[in-house]
This record gives sequence, C-alpha cells and structure tokens, in this order.
Amino acid sequence: MVNLTSESGFLLMGFSDDRKLQVLHAVLFLVIYLLALMGNLLIITIITLDHRLHSPMYYFLKHLSLLDLCFISVTVPQSIANSLMDNGYISLGQCILQVFFFIALASSEVAILTVMSYDRYVAICQPLHYETIMNPSACRHAVIAVWMAGGLSGLTHTTINFSIPLCGERVIHQFFCDVPQMLKLTCSYEFINEIAVAAFTTSTAFICLISIVLSYVRIFSTVLRIPSAEGRTKVFSTCLPHLFVVSFFLSAAGFEFLKPPSDSPSAVDLMFSIFYTVIPPTLNPIIYSLRNKAMKAALKKVLSKEEFYQRKMYVKAMFKL
Repeated sequence: MVNLTSESGFLLMGFSDDRKLQVLHAVLFLVIYLLALMGNLLIITIITLDHRLHSPMYYFLKHLSLLDLCFISVTVPQSIANSLMDNGYISLGQCILQVFFFIALASSEVAILTVMSYDRYVAICQPLHYETIMNPSACRHAVIAVWMAGGLSGLTHTTINFSIPLCGERVIHQFFCDVPQMLKLTCSYEFINEIAVAAFTTSTAFICLISIVLSYVRIFSTVLRIPSAEGRTKVFSTCLPHLFVVSFFLSAAGFEFLKPPSDSPSAVDLMFSIFYTVIPPTLNPIIYSLRNKAMKAALKKVLSKEEFYQRKMYVKAMFKL
C-alpha cells in the first residue's frame, strides 16, 4: 500500500487486487468507454448536421449527450489507468477535480432530464402553445440554467467536502473519489456541513423527480385519450426511452447516495456505482437512437455516400475561401 501523507492524495481500492482481474476490468471499461464516446459523439454530430432535428427535443438531447460524454470521462479513464498500472493512487488535486466535475455533471444531468420531461409535457399536452413556450430563447436559457446549477452544486460540494479535516487511512473503497465513501474519512462530527449540503442536493433531486413524475402522469393521461393507435405509439416511442433513462439513473444514484456508507463495501455497492456512473452514458445513445425513427433516418442520411460527398465538397470550398 502506498504511504499516504495528510496532503499527498488517496488510495482507490477499485474492484480487485488480483492482477488478472485488474487487466480484465481495464479492458471492459475501455470497451465501454469507447462505445460511450462513439455513441454520444454520433448523436451530437447527427443533430448538429441534420437541420430537421433542430427542434427543442433534439436540442436538449444533444446537451444530454454532451453531459454523458463528459460524465463518463470524469471517472472511467482514471480507473483504467489505475488498473493497468496496478496502482490505485490518486493525487489530492485529481480527487478534487473528480469530485467537482462528478457532482456538477450529475446534477446537470438530473436537471436536463427534468427539462426534457417538461418539453415532452408541453409538446403533448399543450401542442398549440408549444412553439411559444419552447421558443429558442427559452431553450437556451434552460440549458444555461442547467449548466450553471450543476456547476454551483459541484463547487459547493467540493468546497465543503475538502475543507473538512480527515482522520485515519486515506483509503477510498471505490474506483473513483466517491463523496459518500469520503465522508467516512472525516474527523468526528465535522462532516455535518457536508451532510447538510448533501441533504439539500437530495431534496432538489427529489423535487426534480416529482416534477418528472407529474409531467408523465399528465402525458400518459393525455396519450390514452388519443383515438389513433398510431398516434399513441408515436408518443410512447419518444416518451418511454426518456422515462427509462430517468428511472434507471435516479434509482441507482439514490440507492448509492442515500444508504449509509459501510466500512467494507460489497460487490453490490460497486455494481450500483457502475449503474449510475458508467451504464447510463453508454446506453443513452442506444436508447434514444434505436427507438427514434427521425434519428435513424438522420443517421442513414449522414452515413450515405451522397451526403458524405456533399460534406467533402463543402469543406473543400471552405478551405479555398
């Protein structure tokens, strides 16, 4: 074990001390990371290039993909490097940055999912007022608010968390600097401020969850009154993937953050941490693209030879200018 001083850093225990399992973990995480990168970059590219997708729903989806791209990059590359080097050490500065970006991006993800549910509510329950309510200015302001709220949450958590004196061994039983696990390292009752901030953040997430649930209650009550089976199918195809993403992300994160941290985390704890840190950014592109006819049509158009040739000629023309 690395000899850690009070200011040098932390030791991430990861998944196993066995060298073969460490390599296996690194390979699996690398494959998942590359899939997440390709999937989210593809969604961002498709929505940016296809003008038919320049609507509020896809505008928010593009920012969700950007958040997922950043979110998975906060924890997974560091974990892969630690496993390959057989060294769980992470410096204090790296841990501070990891906590800040992890909390900021997780908070922003909850906020953007709430905004997306409201967008679907207005589109389905108030279609005549949709363009007025979800105008370009309102969408931009909503996205700015999402990123600012996440940044403020991350800054508050990080400032309070790392201002608390730590006692005992600086060992974190996770593959990243997890706030609940770090609370075990604090001295006596001096972590009360962090608990207060965590309680506030949890309450905010709960309010977002209630808002999402209420939006979908109204949506489904409206959808069930639609006489056309084709119309109901179309609405469900856009709403159900979003509802699945929300349920999966918030339930896994809620389990991990609300349960009291144990001295010897089990495999179940590690699995739940994967469920809200690694799986959602990887599955979101698949969920939103495979069940969305507009996304599939746009993907075929972007990958077509004609479209590729047009883009190539456009780039050449730009360089000549």
